Amino acid sequence: MKVFVIGVGLIGGSFALDLKSELDKVEIFGIDENDEHLDKALELEIIDQKAKFEDLKKADLVYLAIPVDASLEVLPKILDLVNDNCVVTDAGSTKEHLCEKVAGHPKRRNYLSGHPISGTEYSGPSAAIHGLFRNKTNIICEVEKTAFKLQEKALEIFQAIGMRIRYMDPVSHDRHIAYVSHLSHISSFMLGKTVLEKEKNERDIFDLAGSGFASTVRLAKSSPAMWTPIFSLNKKNVMETLDEYISNLKHFRKLMEEDNFEEVFNEMERTNHIREVLNGINQKEETKILENGK
Repeated sequence: MKVFVIGVGLIGGSFALDLKSELDKVEIFGIDENDEHLDKALELEIIDQKAKFEDLKKADLVYLAIPVDASLEVLPKILDLVNDNCVVTDAGSTKEHLCEKVAGHPKRRNYLSGHPISGTEYSGPSAAIHGLFRNKTNIICEVEKTAFKLQEKALEIFQAIGMRIRYMDPVSHDRHIAYVSHLSHISSFMLGKTVLEKEKNERDIFDLAGSGFASTVRLAKSSPAMWTPIFSLNKKNVMETLDEYISNLKHFRKLMEEDNFEEVFNEMERTNHIREVLNGINQKEETKILENGK
């Protein structure tokens, strides 16, 4: 199988590593506008060869893992070049605009819109790791618009590297992901900004930072080059989540201003329910894994 990975950073590189460890007779070709990334990917044996877009005509699978704004321009170009038996999928964090972009493309049937709910705060080929996708969910949008045999090809590969599949329409995907991913990153970036600004006058502040701060601000180390286009393309949904988040922050501040710490306690206690929700989700997913393994 000839697999072309476009964007050999954390996501694309990890996908390539997993394919090489889980599939027989797979050859990985890398395409990236940053030639240093390609050299590093070769050095780390993430890819087997460098490639160019004109080589896509021999691809069996194309995995697009570049910033979402660039994907809007690159995906139609890929579809122009691939053969009829090639499946093209992606890792973009927003889906509505991308699906609209190729809705009328003659080879729309070759594209399977995907979003793996997986990653770290690091970027580049050196950040690629084995097993990044294992037991993670891959959101598939508009599966009915992909040729059935190409769906099967892609789903077999996702299963081989240990991914779970969830189907969703692009509009719902972008709305839900704004809450559980995009807002988390904004919160982390702004917490980091707040502390950095305070640290200018209080040099000891980082000496007091414990694991709670480190885990909360971890996402602020993520790539602005990747996240700015995400916020831009999902602006409507992100603004809605921000409005709700800011409203909750203002309410919490008001309770403190009024010395209403009984209600502060109640607010936090009610929010503790998130633990039960997350534990329930984890238990359900563990059951699915065990059932699938029988």
